[in-house]
Amino acid sequence: MVDVSRLIDAALEAPILPSFSRVGYAVRSRTEHWSKLDEANLTGRTVVVTGATSGLGLVLCAQLARCGAHVVLWGRDRAKTDRALDAVAGQRVRGTMSTAIADMGDLDAVRSAASSLLAAHPRIDAVVHNAGALSATRSTNAAGRELTIASQVLGPFLLTSLLLDRLRASSVARVITMSSGGMYAAPLTVDHLEMGDDYRGTEQYARAKRAQVTLNEMWADVVDPLEVVFHAVHPGWADTPGVQESLPGFRRVMRPLLRTAAQGADTAAWLVADDAALRTSGRFWHDRRVRSIHRLGSTRRSDTPERRRQLWDWCVEHTGVNPAASR
Repeated sequence: MVDVSRLIDAALEAPILPSFSRVGYAVRSRTEHWSKLDEANLTGRTVVVTGATSGLGLVLCAQLARCGAHVVLWGRDRAKTDRALDAVAGQRVRGTMSTAIADMGDLDAVRSAASSLLAAHPRIDAVVHNAGALSATRSTNAAGRELTIASQVLGPFLLTSLLLDRLRASSVARVITMSSGGMYAAPLTVDHLEMGDDYRGTEQYARAKRAQVTLNEMWADVVDPLEVVFHAVHPGWADTPGVQESLPGFRRVMRPLLRTAAQGADTAAWLVADDAALRTSGRFWHDRRVRSIHRLGSTRRSDTPERRRQLWDWCVEHTGVNPAASR
């Protein structure tokens, strides 16, 4: 029998625009009869969400709290993070909330916040790496690392490493990384991962997102999937404060087709809540289906075993942790 929903999905996926827009979400959620997230039960589970103060992160926190989870809202600004917590608590939620304060690009701050998390929570069931921004101008952290790469590649690598034993003890835990469709245009590079005088915000962001999805696959090779599973997510084109600030021209043209933040966060929330996530590890998802991490031959050719090892070793060097050594 022909799987009609799969045929429809393929027709949406090929031309990109309908797949990434609200059209893809609307059609797939109906034809594939998606389960309702509010019916999931996450009572007793602790989920850490970075970049929790607005956009995808904020609606993701609210969704997980509605499912009964204890949600740790991780933000870089205490006042803004507290306001986000109040916003979630003001909704009709079953779960509880707390906060963690650290800029993901400040590795010392990540270490401190991770230590506080471990002291406060005897179990951590999931981490969602959602923090990230597209900056038009180049900036660096205290160690001189380009901030997009520091906050979206090094920070998540370090935080996952520091929480890994606690995640393993909460079997089966999940680490979800919110990536972007922008990575489809970026080849995997390590020598040129951090842009210098040639800096362009959109390209730097795409390089970081390519590194994220590659590391997601490598984490799955390092960690037993019976202990922790790893997945990356492409949310589609969602109308978030980040898009409004960083890509105003794109938003102006595409606004009628942009997803809501809740639609963009749906697959990440589903991977936290649904046991379908436990069947595999290291996959890249969009609209509750596994997708290829490559659309172009140029990016596929760049994705060599040697370059992957170089990326992992570069993260180990600049974070000072090597989770592969503890296997």
